[in-house]
Amino acid sequence: MSGHSKWSQIKRKKGIADQARGNLFSKLSRIITLAVLEGGGITDPDNNVKLRLAVEKAKQSNMPKENVLRAIERGVGPNKAMIKEVVYEVFAQEGVSLIILATSDNVNRTLSDIKNILERNGAKLAGQGSVDYLFQKCGLVTFHKSNTSEEKVLNFAERLMAQDIDQDNELYYVYIPFEALGHVKDNLNGLVPDVVELDYRPKAKIEVKTSSDAKKILNLVDSLEELDDVHKVFGNFDIPDETIQSLA
Repeated sequence: MSGHSKWSQIKRKKGIADQARGNLFSKLSRIITLAVLEGGGITDPDNNVKLRLAVEKAKQSNMPKENVLRAIERGVGPNKAMIKEVVYEVFAQEGVSLIILATSDNVNRTLSDIKNILERNGAKLAGQGSVDYLFQKCGLVTFHKSNTSEEKVLNFAERLMAQDIDQDNELYYVYIPFEALGHVKDNLNGLVPDVVELDYRPKAKIEVKTSSDAKKILNLVDSLEELDDVHKVFGNFDIPDETIQSLA
């Protein structure tokens, strides 16, 4: 697994949230509203795949139902919010590349906030197409090992024509074609996924060996993800388990 994935797992185990609950709900609300806007105003999750994924993510995060409904309502009507998804590409330290997904109602503000963090952390914005070719846009579905068997996960992966399967001590990671995300629900056959989401998977990984370099990269990722407008950061770095553990 990537260093970022391992770091996220450690934070969950220690009860450290990626952001304050209010900030998390704000991010999720934007993603839900964006899904309605991009879905042409369709507010039924069964008929809007991106909205269904966003609502399921909100439920997993214990976001109140009222918040979800308000976010959906902001995507329709004469006073609907003007939110758009923006993708930024970044050259980080130690040869690492990042992709930043943001949902913004003010692109100039978002760009300024991101640039400030990059400059403070020795990274810089890359031109469009400079980084994304290093990643494969796909879907990611994870399952807790305690809730299922390897055979069931392999069967699920086969049904969705998975590109790859990975695992650690707790989870199975199934990478599926991006276009297959909308078919996950119909192919679970009783399986209960932990996460169903968009992923940018690195085609090759940059190993970050020292604790000091790892800390720089992870501090940059955390600082970016703390921004209200930033939804998620993907990186092509890999950090050895022992180095991750020393930072946790």
